[in-house]
Amino acid sequence: MRNAAPPRADLIQPRQGRRSPRLGPTAILAATGPDVALLSACLQAAPDGGRPMFTSRLYPGRDGGVSLVGPAIGAPYAAMLVETLAAWGVRTLLFVGWCGAIATEVAIGGVVVPGVGHIDEGTSRHYAPNTTVSRPSPRLAERLAQTCTAAGLTVSTGGVWTTDAVFRESPDKIERFRALGAVAVDMEASAVFTVAAFLGIEAAALLLVSDELSSLTWRPGFNHPQFLQTREAACRAVADLAARL
Repeated sequence: MRNAAPPRADLIQPRQGRRSPRLGPTAILAATGPDVALLSACLQAAPDGGRPMFTSRLYPGRDGGVSLVGPAIGAPYAAMLVETLAAWGVRTLLFVGWCGAIATEVAIGGVVVPGVGHIDEGTSRHYAPNTTVSRPSPRLAERLAQTCTAAGLTVSTGGVWTTDAVFRESPDKIERFRALGAVAVDMEASAVFTVAAFLGIEAAALLLVSDELSSLTWRPGFNHPQFLQTREAACRAVADLAARL
């Protein structure tokens, strides 16, 4: 367990009020609606559709079990959810998102469990000024990678480049972050790691490779059979791991 976060002077902070749910220590944060649906089925979440949480839905775990929240696209919004989940009792967080491959060894239908997040989003700089990388919990990331491998998934543990601007993924940026060891690009992971470290909680990420940019052209694979199969297997693996944490 990481050290507790220091006292904060921020004027607006998430709090656990009288109407706030008391969550168990483990939660899954999913970036996309389709993965929220898959994960809620894997977790056997209550069929009432959860409860509103900002513009997402929260499925509190029964009797302190695993909670689920999403969708959560983009670093600023993901940070809001991480902050709030921590205030409501979460201490271990698994993030599930999609990513684009920027290295040739990563392909549509693969899985990335990043060991480092290369910060190209603005949110992390409010929590860790002058920092260019963030990192997941090594223990949690290792367990996540092992669980995915055991489920038969093709797993890469390289870095992820996190950007706020999906339509500004230029060839020069791809080359620059690839040279730093990034194998994929997403919009949330580095911020999730930064905020979790700031709050003193553990976090790791599983990123499903939905498209490819490694050839410096865009190849979408959102409907590719291998990607769809991987999504189902990966969501089952994450739900299984979360239940064992």
